[in-house]
Formats: sequence, structure tokens, C-alpha cells
Amino acid sequence: MARQKRSSRTLGKAETRLASIKSISPTLDVGEGLTVKDYTEKIDSLRKFLETYNTILSTIDVLRTQIVENEQDLADYSEKILRGIAYKYGNNSHEYQMAGGTRKSDRKRTARQSLVLPK
Repeated sequence: MARQKRSSRTLGKAETRLASIKSISPTLDVGEGLTVKDYTEKIDSLRKFLETYNTILSTIDVLRTQIVENEQDLADYSEKILRGIAYKYGNNSHEYQMAGGTRKSDRKRTARQSLVLPK
């Protein structure tokens, strides 16, 4: 399942506000360091961070998929190698047990309970 990419309502509002401010004056300076240029730089900075974040999420999604596929491949291989040991030594052998299998003679059988009918 792909991770949710992030967007920013604040970024959208700021871009809209910047467009409106530029209609007043593209070089507006209201004092105390509040300029159109600085506002544009802050907007661009957030946009780049969001883009980087979303790109990394996509990379993580790919890596996660590869991990899941490799885990399944390893699980299949483990099962095959255990079956190979069972074929070569038998599924009641000590070698089979040493490889992680449960010997046939060690398996616990479920006891069936008889059905008691009311009289």
C-alpha cells in the first residue's frame, strides 16, 4: 500500500496571496524585512521540502515492496530446503528436527471427543 503523499494548504494560500501581492507591486517592501522576494523564497523552500518528502516516500514504497518480495522468496526457499531435508533424511529424522522441522513422531495428535447424545 502506497504511503499518502503530503500537500500543504498553507503553501496553496501563500501562493495565492503572493500572486495578489505581486499585482500590487512585484517589488513590494512593507518594512521590517517583509519583501516579495523573501516571501517567494520561503514559498519555494517549502515547495522543495514537500517535493523531497514526497519523493522519499515513493522511494520508501519501492523499498518496502522489495522487502516484502524478498521475504516471500526467502520463506519459499526455507520451505523448499526443509522439504529437501525431509526427502533426503525423512520427516521423522533428527536431521529434519535439527533443520527446524517437527518430527512426525513428535507431533501431537488431537484427540477426538465422542459425541454424547442426550437420552
